[in-house]
Amino acid sequence: MARTGLYKSEVKKARDALIAQGRHPSVDAVRVELGNTGSKSTIHKYLKELEAEYGGVDDRKASISEALHDLVARLAIQLEVEANERIGEVQLQSTEKERQLNASIAALNAANEALSDKLSIAEARTQSEVAAHARTAESLQRETIARHTLEQQVIDLKERLLENEGHRQSLEAKHTHAREALEHYRESAKEQRDQDIRRHEHQVQQLQGEIRHLQQSLVHKQNEITALNQDGARLVAELSQAQKSIYDLQGVERKHISDIESLKVTASRIILLESESTAKDIAIGELRSQLTEISTQAESLKSQLHEKQLELVKSLAIVETHKTMMADLQGHLGISKSKNE
Repeated sequence: MARTGLYKSEVKKARDALIAQGRHPSVDAVRVELGNTGSKSTIHKYLKELEAEYGGVDDRKASISEALHDLVARLAIQLEVEANERIGEVQLQSTEKERQLNASIAALNAANEALSDKLSIAEARTQSEVAAHARTAESLQRETIARHTLEQQVIDLKERLLENEGHRQSLEAKHTHAREALEHYRESAKEQRDQDIRRHEHQVQQLQGEIRHLQQSLVHKQNEITALNQDGARLVAELSQAQKSIYDLQGVERKHISDIESLKVTASRIILLESESTAKDIAIGELRSQLTEISTQAESLKSQLHEKQLELVKSLAIVETHKTMMADLQGHLGISKSKNE
């Protein structure tokens, strides 16, 4: 085995001894001269330095075969160095792979133990599920009856919703018709007023005094009309708000219907999940609570819808009353203006 701590002076001494013997100072020869000690790479490095210091005089004296031998020795040293590096890398890779393999084996063992525990728990749960199957079947029968009752309630609620929708559309049609009639009346009154103005232009001078008196009355009446228009606008706004409230209530009702459909899907899944009795019992309790809440909300929704419908009817009656008052007032104003003219 090569010893450590080789000095350059020792290499130089061995090299000089070989040259004195007439031999070429190759790496192998120097190593033999040193008693087969020292690293070839270290000896090669020191020989290079000595060759650089002494100008390579000894190499010029060497024969061709010795030069070839030295070249081969250098290549062998280089190959040995590269091989050692490669072996080191392979050993590192092998060590890392072995470590990863051991970690994988440990993880698999842990997973196997966890799976064994889960299997034991699953077997215990299966036995519990089998024991609770009878109770689940009885609960399922009761829930099936409750589901049919709920479905009938949903059908009744849908029918009432359709009736309410028809009534709402009828109210909207009446409101639209009343608005169109009011607009038509305004146009007719305007045309009649224009005709009266053209027909009575020649009487203006005779009626100036009466016009001044009527103008004062007109200002008063216009103030009343402004107040009535404000009341009418307020009532229209209230009507719009009532209609919006009805739309909101219908949206809430549609959401409840969607919730009921979701509950129907949940009820149908109960048949497929008979083996999961524990989860099913919890789901059945939640379903009963949701059904109670939906029934309460449905009753509240019907009450709110009825109140909004009453408010809508009252608003429409007030609007019709104001329209009648406005029509009478505008007719009175048209007659008074004709007299003034």
